[in-house]
Amino acid sequence: MIFIILMGSMVFNSFLAVTTIPMEMASWVGGLGLPPTVIMILIVILYLVLGTFMEELSMILLTVPIFFPVVVALGFDPIWFGIMIVMVVEMGMISPPVGMTIYVIKGIAQDVPIGTIFRGVMPFLAVEIVLVALIIAFPIIVTFLPSISAG
Repeated sequence: MIFIILMGSMVFNSFLAVTTIPMEMASWVGGLGLPPTVIMILIVILYLVLGTFMEELSMILLTVPIFFPVVVALGFDPIWFGIMIVMVVEMGMISPPVGMTIYVIKGIAQDVPIGTIFRGVMPFLAVEIVLVALIIAFPIIVTFLPSISAG
């Protein structure tokens, strides 16, 4: 299954390279006149929605080739974007109604009702939302250590 996802993403990435859709989308988004923070918040919301019904590897492989040129064109740091994507994808994997990780936990703890598992995850989801908001507001939180090690 993972091999098929990887093959499909390789074909999709080749298609994107030939059609230059990411570059066209980056120029289109840049012409919208929206602040970069608003566009990033929209990308975060899209990842949360996708995370409710897609597996994380396929979500990353299918969306990053499209969003990365947009984010770089908006002036965001690529390292910051990578950290942001990992955090948001994991948030999507535990968010209701179909957070896939929740069903893995249900498979392990079969005697615990699914509603109890979702209620137990909500404080963690709330903390992750606050962390993502902090990282969007203060990107230096993520880029501080890499900038020191880079010189």
